[in-house]
Amino acid sequence: MKHVDVDVQRLPHGADLPLPAYATAQSAGMDLLAATDGEVTLAPSERTIIPTGIAIALPEGFEAQVRPRSGLAAKHGLTVVNSPGTIDADYRGEIKIILANTGSDTVHIERGMRIAQMVVAPVVQARWTETDELTETKRGDGGFGSTGTASTG
Repeated sequence: MKHVDVDVQRLPHGADLPLPAYATAQSAGMDLLAATDGEVTLAPSERTIIPTGIAIALPEGFEAQVRPRSGLAAKHGLTVVNSPGTIDADYRGEIKIILANTGSDTVHIERGMRIAQMVVAPVVQARWTETDELTETKRGDGGFGSTGTASTG
């Protein structure tokens, strides 16, 4: 498993919370915790921004992606609105999570609750080469369901 060193700063309102951590040795994502003053109630169809109490300094050439936790999504309909949310290497502010309740019941978010996961990944920037024609493929410009829903194998 490859590793990258990332500086992390605990902010005053997150000083008593653990740092993000991987749940298992082969986890791709670290759990992010809610650094709220108390319980936050999220009614169906509502969204809110939840602080994590940390800020990070990613090395150049990396990003952090914020994603929903599958258990919260499956059990409660809780999701990250802009998933995956991107944290750029030059951002130094607090990581905050935009959560939305897509379920039919009110969700209660408590301080220290694992609310999202963060994946650190390398970034490649594209350089455009303008052309009059693109290379041809079997698929061509077919999209939005053009390959159907039936299994091919």
